[in-house]
Order: sequence, then structure tokens, then C-alpha cells
Amino acid sequence: MESTAGAARPPGTVDEAVGALLAVSAGGLALLDRHGRFTLVNPAAADILGRAADDLVGDGSPFDLKVRGDVCRTSWPAPGGRRRDLEYRIAPVAAGGYAVWFSDVTDAVRQQERLTAIVRAASSVADAFSLRATLDAVAREVVMTANIAAVQILALDDPQDELRVLGMAGFGDARDFTERLSACRRRGARVRFMDAFQQGAPVVVPNRKPAILADPAWEPLHAIMGYPDWDGFVSMPLTVRGRTVGVINAYYVPGEDPGASSLAFLEAMADHAAVAIDTAALVAQTRTHERRRLARDLHDSVVQQLFSMRMQAKALRAQLDRPDADPASVRSGAEELAELSQSALADLRGLVFELRPLDLAERGLVDAVRVHAESLEARTGLAVDVQAAGGLEPDLGVDAQEDVYRIVQEALHNVIKHAHATEVAIRFARSAGGGLTVEVADNGCGPSRTPAAEDPGQATLGLVSMRERAQRWGGLVAAGPRPAGGWTVAVTLPGPGAGTGDAP
Repeated sequence: MESTAGAARPPGTVDEAVGALLAVSAGGLALLDRHGRFTLVNPAAADILGRAADDLVGDGSPFDLKVRGDVCRTSWPAPGGRRRDLEYRIAPVAAGGYAVWFSDVTDAVRQQERLTAIVRAASSVADAFSLRATLDAVAREVVMTANIAAVQILALDDPQDELRVLGMAGFGDARDFTERLSACRRRGARVRFMDAFQQGAPVVVPNRKPAILADPAWEPLHAIMGYPDWDGFVSMPLTVRGRTVGVINAYYVPGEDPGASSLAFLEAMADHAAVAIDTAALVAQTRTHERRRLARDLHDSVVQQLFSMRMQAKALRAQLDRPDADPASVRSGAEELAELSQSALADLRGLVFELRPLDLAERGLVDAVRVHAESLEARTGLAVDVQAAGGLEPDLGVDAQEDVYRIVQEALHNVIKHAHATEVAIRFARSAGGGLTVEVADNGCGPSRTPAAEDPGQATLGLVSMRERAQRWGGLVAAGPRPAGGWTVAVTLPGPGAGTGDAP
């Protein structure tokens, strides 16, 4: 019997029908002997396996002969060191041995891995408290996609500034990478990721490692860059809100070319990294805003009262120095001094409590808000009513309680500064699923109120701060005018069974 065109097989091992099937099958199809060695391979199978059909005959296959009927998955070491993921189905044949149908699912597997990495990276950006921990996690997810040997995530404010390494994976000891890179730049080395940063577009450089290791200008980094097994290089800019804040550098394993799907994956991971960097900057701004607000409150209340106490004490001393001092006048001045000191002490305690509401663990969130409300009433005359349905005390950890407390605190601060209100109602209630809802509603300027117009930076940062605190626990913050007039800020946190967990 003559050999079927395009398929290698020893004569007489299969009948003409099987040979014809092998020749016309568009998918990978092969026959194996009872030991799992190839006896016949069609052209599609040879193309998938990356070797000539005649060369495969007699070699062992990667397929499990014990599996019957089920779709299984295995891998195959293709030429050039690249591994291919194969999906196959195997069955015995009447002539003895086995028939196996298989296809190359490498791209699909990698795409699934990339999607999984994107989801995990998004989770780390939402949950991780440390920017470095977040971006190290993003870098690890990129390396886990199998065709990337190493990754760096670098932040840069200006091409002339020193860069900051915020995430890294796949390298050995690279603690002094920044210093070594600076030495390379002084020697005249061309740093390609600077092109990506300045142009705001990805830079793809094949065979980059040999060029770096052969260039004397890169000698300070030869030890670090020579360790991972890589060849090609891609630098993807980190862009957020129209501004480039850094780059993510990917070092591809030999034989891997960064195709369109790989670049799309890198772009998605770069988006997560850029959001993390931008969020960290916003959080730093909100903390600066909070410190400045506390400093203003300290100056406007305690400092002013202490100045008044000093002037009152001087006046009392002047009266006592007079021979005709009036005891009643001295007594009145002393009582006023005592009132000033009591008021200053109350304000100082309130400000200290704002720095850290230490009695949250003992009092609980609702009582802590009540204490703060009483302090505001005493200082400003604003009537603050705090209610909790059925004596509700939220089932939250101390850290989550403090974040809710800070949201309420910021909302009340905005009422005092912008609303011209006389009354505020704070309501604690259970939300759907056993979560918590807190509403802060005032009777101020109503729909026409536009605090952002008075102080855009502080109004925006205040809302960003509130939302960032709520999102840390999987919650939401909504703010807007009430139909009947006034303004409402509402924070909703999911219940303990909603899968939010504690923030790290």
C-alpha cells in the first residue's frame, strides 16, 4: 500500500480509510503504537508540533494512553525552547495502538492566564494598602504569564529626575538598580524606556539583551540584566488622566515575540499600575489636606483662646497691682479666665480625638460620633442629632470604624464650612445584606450649594478622601442636594458576608 501524501507511516500499519482521514484532516491527527510512540502523523499535526512528520515517527508522544474519551490537556516542547499547550482526545484503534486528535490551545491558555492576572492585579490595586506591595503583586502577575521572564514598574515625574522602582519580579538581587542605571546613563547608554515615557507609546525592541551585554556603556548593569533568561524587550507607558507617570518594562523569554495580544495584556496591567500610583498620590494629598485642616482648626480655636487667656491674665495682674483693686472686678476676670481655659481644654481634647479617636474600641462608632457631635455643638452652635436604629452598633473592626468616623467627620466639616446650616441629622441604619449605611443630612443652602466653587481643591480632596476610605472596605459614598433643600452625604459598607474582608 502506498504512503498517504503528507503523512509519514510504515506501510501496512493502518488501512486505506485511516490513511485518507489523516491526509484530509484539518486538525492535528496522529496514530500511536501501544507504547505511545508516533507511527503516523498528518501535516496539521506536524505543523502544530513544529517538526517534520518523518522525524516524529518513532518518537514518544506527550499523550496519556490511560485516558479514554475525555478531552485532556498536555504540553509539548516545540523547537526554540517554546512550549505548546495541546488539547487532545485519545481512543484505541482496531489495528492496535491509538488514534489521537489534538489542537494547539497555547494562545487561548495564555489569554486565560492573562485575564486571570488582570483580575488578580485589579484586586491588589483595590485592596493593598502599600503602593510597593501592590505593584510588586502586579509585576508578579505579569511574570506568571509564562512568556515574560522579568518585569519592572518604574515611576518617573520628569525625564531629568531620578526614577523610582515601585515593582519588580523575575530579577535576582537588584536593590541598587537605580544607582547602576544612573551610572549607565552617565556613560551614554541609550535607555529605551525613556522613549516610551516621553512619547507615551509602547516601545518594542527585539534581541535587546545581547545588545545590552555587548555595550560597555551598560557595564554597571550587566550583572543584573544578565541573570534572567530573556531576549526581547517591551516598555509600556503608565498613563492616567492624560498624564504619563512611569513605565512597565517586560523582558520576554527567548523565542517569544510580543504579539498584539501580549501588548494588549501589558497595556491592561499598565493601566492598573497607573491607577495605583495615581491613587497613592491622591491619598497623600488628602492626608495633607487633613493635616492642614487640623492646623487651621487648632489656630482658629485653641490658639486664639490661649491668646485671650494670656491677655486676660495680664489684665488681672494689672488690676492686682493697683492699690485700689476692686475684688468684684478681679473675681469676674478670674471667672472669665477659667471659662476660657475650660473652653480651650475642650477644643484641644476634640482636636486630639480627631487625630485618633482612641475610644472607638471602647465606646463604639455611634458613641464616638456622638462625642464629636457634642464637641461641634459646643464650638459652633450647630445642632447635631445622632440616631441609630434600635441602638444599632455596627459589626465592624476598629480600622473600618475609624474610616467611617473620618467620613462623617469630613462631611460635618463641609457642613460647617460651606452649608450655612443650623441643623444636621446623622442616621445609622442596616443596609441590604446586613451592611451599614450612614447618612449626614443638613438644612443648608440646598441645591444651589456649590462648595467646589468656593474652594475647589479642598472640596474635591474631601470627597476623594471619603470615597477612598469607603472603597477600602468595598463600600460607596454618594453626595448631593436633597429635594427639600440641604445636602446629604451617604456612606454604605457591605455586610461581613459580602466578601470584602479586612484591608491588609
